[in-house]
Amino acid sequence: MTHATHSADAAARIEALREKIRHHEHLYYVLDNPSISDAEFDDLTRELQRLEHEHPELITPDSPTQRVGGKPKEGFAKIAHSRPMLSLDNVMSEAELRDWDRRVRSLAGEGADIGYVCEYKMDGVSMALQYRAGADGAARLERGLTRGDGTTGEDVTTNVRTIRSVPLSISKAKLAKAGMPQSFEVRGEVVMPLSAFRKLNADREARGLALAANPRNYAAGTIRTLEPNIVAQRRLDFYAYFLLNERGEDLLPEQAEALDALTTAGFRVNPHREALPSIERVLAFIERAAQQRDQLGYEIDGVVIKVNSTAVQRHLGYTGRAPRWAVAYKFTARGGITQVQDIRVQVGRTGKLTPVAVLTPVSIGGTTVSRATLHNADEIERLGLLIGDYVKVERGGDVIPKVVEVVEDKDHPRGHREFRFPAHCPECGSEIHRTESEADYRCVNIDCPARLRESLLHYASRGVMNIEGLGEAVVAELLDHGLVKSIADLCSLTDAQLAQLQHEVTTTDRKTGQQKTRTQALVGPRERKDLLAEIEASKKAPLNRVLYGLGIRFVGERTAQLLADEFGSMEALMSASREELERVNEVGPRVSEAIREFFDESRNRELVHRLERAGLTMTAEKRRKSSQLEGLKFVLTGTLPSLSREQAKAKIEAAGGRVSGSVSKETNYVVAGEEAGSKLDRARELGVAVLNEAELEEMLARS
Repeated sequence: MTHATHSADAAARIEALREKIRHHEHLYYVLDNPSISDAEFDDLTRELQRLEHEHPELITPDSPTQRVGGKPKEGFAKIAHSRPMLSLDNVMSEAELRDWDRRVRSLAGEGADIGYVCEYKMDGVSMALQYRAGADGAARLERGLTRGDGTTGEDVTTNVRTIRSVPLSISKAKLAKAGMPQSFEVRGEVVMPLSAFRKLNADREARGLALAANPRNYAAGTIRTLEPNIVAQRRLDFYAYFLLNERGEDLLPEQAEALDALTTAGFRVNPHREALPSIERVLAFIERAAQQRDQLGYEIDGVVIKVNSTAVQRHLGYTGRAPRWAVAYKFTARGGITQVQDIRVQVGRTGKLTPVAVLTPVSIGGTTVSRATLHNADEIERLGLLIGDYVKVERGGDVIPKVVEVVEDKDHPRGHREFRFPAHCPECGSEIHRTESEADYRCVNIDCPARLRESLLHYASRGVMNIEGLGEAVVAELLDHGLVKSIADLCSLTDAQLAQLQHEVTTTDRKTGQQKTRTQALVGPRERKDLLAEIEASKKAPLNRVLYGLGIRFVGERTAQLLADEFGSMEALMSASREELERVNEVGPRVSEAIREFFDESRNRELVHRLERAGLTMTAEKRRKSSQLEGLKFVLTGTLPSLSREQAKAKIEAAGGRVSGSVSKETNYVVAGEEAGSKLDRARELGVAVLNEAELEEMLARS
């Protein structure tokens, strides 16, 4: 058999395997109706991986093996939407909905055929997926964008690809059956199923971590993490609800047709939808939705009503911020009355202390509630709340519901014990602080157990100490094993300690539904070696990045640079008075107070000394800055021939310029190297001047 014949056979088998795996992914992740077991599915995947390894030239971006890719090089690029992703106006009652219906009919004009499509309003994160034509007639996922500000979103394609209910490609045959072109855009909602969310919070509770507030917030945080493998581990779903052409225009004459086409093409579309001829039928749909909301397996907070005809939609148009042809009927929050047994303080990941009411358990919307957030001291004062009071509690999508008012009548007498915030952090014993102009009490100890996870992730992140490989999963296991109790402990980690890190992997058999759990190493030998090298390299980071890594409130990247330039050493900064701090450009009273609070905490000073003993940079050259580039904004992109990103940034700032992470109309210059990517494209779109390294050096020399 010739080599060409062998390759042709492999290509045919690879494509057959891909189609088979896509079919079973659709059955499992979209239709919830698997037809083979996990073991059988894994066999197909392993065979495909083996063949692709033997024939790397046959690997394609839409292969099921390529869902998890590398991190974005420079965070998430900002991309303009094909048309704005607007929010919806809300109505809260039958009367408000009937008023909206009358306005629609009046604006549409006499004789207009007005019908509606009702869909459940899923409580998730809006997403736009752009598909473009492939050479074989298929449509391939090109880009996934968050809603952002409605006009411009963040490119989170690497993370969207890990969501199994998002098709990476759609065959020519499926597109033809659905009546869709090869290039189009799909808009929808990314949600976290309640089963995945409950498992997540059970894991967090077992680790002693604060519970995630609600599935929507956690889905939003997940989709924006820079670790695609973390996104892949968290079960997210995508539900499609709009179909547009590549210019952002409606593809089909009716919304109901668009939803059916999306279903045919293989997208997950909420089955609870209906085309209805009258507002009376819409109200009946809303009533059924309210009765079903606790049995769905995901959060909904209302019903979206859209005019079915896209021609009528275009006629009705938009207000400044919302379409006139659609509205969201919001459910009222579910509530109950119960007694406050106690008030305890919970320390959040940023050090914020939140009072939580411990309640006599009460059933609200099918869930037993035993605690509720009180937000802060001002809220307790506003409510006039005493321990022992009876309160009305409401629960929307939040895991921790909220107290909305104190109930006082003959059946609900007042309590007698006043609550006072503790003087010291309940987690670490440090003195707590409250800024006069703010509502919150805070713990400023960076190594407080409640804060440590976020402190470590911030310290290791890109642009701070840049420790590649120290992501969420590794940090969680380091904390679970007690190997890291301070940021400084990172500096003394060993290969033997990292080898202890293991995690449980749970899979559900596709056919039987049974769960299997196995334990495996979290970090392999090669990854351990690389991580230790990254930690060692981070010790050479300049003072401004060490300072930024401490996570002092209000001290971001630029302020850290200004402080390092002004004081020249960590020791001088730690002993600076508020008056001396406020002499630094851009440092005002709030920033100076936050810096002093941080360094007045003895545990933070000890941490700095430990980092110094570990060999981190604690001094910097006090630089006299030029003002020649004052007021000019630069963006750096790509790889420059001789300057690192940090070196170029330092030179620009030393000359008085500012460096930003994204291109906008306010940008004066984009400095572009090799593989510049989307920032260079954006600069050209906006007409921003583009420099190469030599031109930048020439400008700096003149300054």
